[in-house]
Amino acid sequence: MASWADLRHCEPSPFEKNDSRDVFSWNEFVDSCEPMMGDRYRLSFTSGGLLVREAGIATSLFQSQGDWSAVRVLLESENLLQARTLSTRKRVAREVVQRLAELTDYEVELFVDAMSEERGHLMWAAVCRRYKLVGEFAEEVLRERFLILAPLLTYSDLDSFFHTKAVWHSELTELKESTYRKLRTNVFLMLREASLLSDNGQINQVLLTDRLSMPFREGTNPDIRFFPTNESVTSGGQ
Repeated sequence: MASWADLRHCEPSPFEKNDSRDVFSWNEFVDSCEPMMGDRYRLSFTSGGLLVREAGIATSLFQSQGDWSAVRVLLESENLLQARTLSTRKRVAREVVQRLAELTDYEVELFVDAMSEERGHLMWAAVCRRYKLVGEFAEEVLRERFLILAPLLTYSDLDSFFHTKAVWHSELTELKESTYRKLRTNVFLMLREASLLSDNGQINQVLLTDRLSMPFREGTNPDIRFFPTNESVTSGGQ
């Protein structure tokens, strides 16, 4: 059950509208607000971009190891990602493995022999699956702006989105300004690396290859929703 502190921004309260407590009970009020409060967002995507190069090394190892934990151990112990410090080696190895673990076996196999742009699209999908905040931004802002023919995406769009989400996610309000700036910079770096955004902020329409479009259209919440494309988000592309 949510506390009053969690609900202080849920306005207007029904009690402010009507003094009759039996018209709308406290429990009903809480229940009406709780669906808007989700789990805490993961916020560890502060640097590194999509990590496409690192993912190429990791997926090659996965073909022989068949286990992401073993892949991570090798990446760290042998410094296969060529990190300069031990802490960076561990952080990047952890991050790339966690993202790749979001992909299906088919998508991992596809990544190994994929073209550069396909790899970027696969890693963008992995990021959106791993980090709900990024996925929601992609669906609610990036894709929506593309569909309404608003061609540019700027920092201010992410700022507005972030502040809206912060109403229901205290972990966002607790972020240091410097950390938020790193997150914002990295989101836009990943968008450019995935070829979804030009250097001047122009949203690029995505034309997914058939072998990528197929898995991205599967399921009840198809990953096609993370991309600026005219393809339907309805399961199966219907």
